[in-house]
Amino acid sequence: MTNREVIRSKDNARLAYARAARDGRSLDVIFNEGKRQCLEAARANVKIELCLFAEGFDDLEAIDKLRSSSVTCVVVADRLFDSIAETKSPQGVIAIARRPSGNAGLLAASLSRSSVPMIVFLREINNPSNLGAILRTAEAAGVAGVITSSGSADAFSPKANRAALGANLRIPIWEKADPTEVIQFAKENELLIAAAVVSDAVDYTSTDWQRPTMLMLGSEAHGLSDELAAFADIRVTIPLMNGVESLNLAVSCGVILFEVLRQNRLS
Repeated sequence: MTNREVIRSKDNARLAYARAARDGRSLDVIFNEGKRQCLEAARANVKIELCLFAEGFDDLEAIDKLRSSSVTCVVVADRLFDSIAETKSPQGVIAIARRPSGNAGLLAASLSRSSVPMIVFLREINNPSNLGAILRTAEAAGVAGVITSSGSADAFSPKANRAALGANLRIPIWEKADPTEVIQFAKENELLIAAAVVSDAVDYTSTDWQRPTMLMLGSEAHGLSDELAAFADIRVTIPLMNGVESLNLAVSCGVILFEVLRQNRLS
């Protein structure tokens, strides 16, 4: 990058804006860090408000793509860039993007278009890396959208962003939803409600996933509450061998979602 002004003051307003996004103090924007994550944001066609390049960042192809997608691009002295980065070994590029909106209406519209008629509801998922991994899996499986309950991790936090690799920018997400409203949403959209549990349930492979369905999964520590599972039309489980009691939440969700995809592709 030639003929460019370089930010060398830690008090620069754009750096303050980036720190606020990084620390979750600006809830309307998302902090994306690293070449791949920033390019995924550009590919998702979200509005990139600000792109910061370290002085030593020299990937011209990435610079051109991000310049064409960003409102503002600036260069930051390497020592200052390291101070605003969220990772320990920054790659030299940060993009601050507008946070996508999400609500029940957007999910209903996506459901009507999707070839995989599935909504995933995550009840109090606390680990942002797990959440990001589930969002990436949900996009790969072609589901219509994801709902997170109140008390869940932020789907657009830096850790969730890294795990989602742009999936959280491309699939509809209704965040911090009240479970009562979620159940009502499922009924209004004529969705079968399936609860993923560890016992007193049918094998997930014997379930007809071609029916429009909402799959409910509980928190990593406590699973799905009995109160919420009581609303389910069907309870499903993943049979495990060798005395293993449970799987990681993101793994469990992925196992079920790819069975959902398999059945819908066969149809």
